[in-house]
Amino acid sequence: MSRFLIFIAALGSAALLVGAFGFQHLGGFAPCKMCIWQRYPHAIAIGIGVLATVIPSAILPYLGALAALSTAGIGAFHFGVEQEWWEGPSTCTSGPIGNLTPEQLMEQIMTAPLVRCDEIAWSFMNISMAGWNAIASFALAILWISAARHIQKAI
Repeated sequence: MSRFLIFIAALGSAALLVGAFGFQHLGGFAPCKMCIWQRYPHAIAIGIGVLATVIPSAILPYLGALAALSTAGIGAFHFGVEQEWWEGPSTCTSGPIGNLTPEQLMEQIMTAPLVRCDEIAWSFMNISMAGWNAIASFALAILWISAARHIQKAI
């Protein structure tokens, strides 16, 4: 049962990555900086899933859960930035332009990223891609933890 849960959790991360790349390359939705950040833990979770199928250990599924929780946390933070609940990183959100000289404003414009983190590129049921990533990743973390507990019971 634990191997099946690990497989499903790693497959879930792979599906989310494939979806992200599909939106980017097929749908033309360029990712922002925080979108990219959300991808790394999924790649790590896939690697942990591969390792966990050959190395029976409860530690690896917990690390998979940590990876899933990491991307869920980034996704939840990103969703909050999109909803304007809090500010995101200054390198990918718009900032105030008051008290800037024309030269400083031009510098800010020229160094601004192409895709802003505080703009929603796509949503479904009023939840953005970042929000859906957070929801799905929390569910994947539950699968990883369930796998770890099954392994611990078997030991």
